[in-house]
Amino acid sequence: MTMQVKELGHLVLYVRDVKRSAAFYGGVLGWEPVFPNAPGLPVAAFSSGRTHHELLLIEVGEGAAPLPAGRRLGLYHFGLKVGDSDDELREAAARLEAAGVPVVGATDHTVTHSLYILDPDGNEIELYIDVPGVDWKRDPALIMAPIRPLSL
Repeated sequence: MTMQVKELGHLVLYVRDVKRSAAFYGGVLGWEPVFPNAPGLPVAAFSSGRTHHELLLIEVGEGAAPLPAGRRLGLYHFGLKVGDSDDELREAAARLEAAGVPVVGATDHTVTHSLYILDPDGNEIELYIDVPGVDWKRDPALIMAPIRPLSL
């Protein structure tokens, strides 16, 4: 019998400065902190309310090696669903602009509309909405449709 993954539970990221990263994930992206303070521990945890924590940040200090540029092994990006419509994606874009967070990419993936940003440590994040009316379960080929520039 084979094991079956039920869902992606959480992400854990090493960060240089947990206060800076917590301000980004909580203040800019709007995630709720799970515990406001962890005395003596340089960590922060966040949840959308789906589970006990979906993101854990662990501080490793300013001297930590940076992410290497270009093609490399490991994490490319992670996606966060920010709504169900282009209006909600436009609202996310406006919030990013107000916070001074540049959008480094915008893509129409047929099944999703996506904005790409970098967190304070250079981790790439896809902020997306599922395109209403696109039934990828009925037509899985839509998942690999050619990507197009996104115009919001």
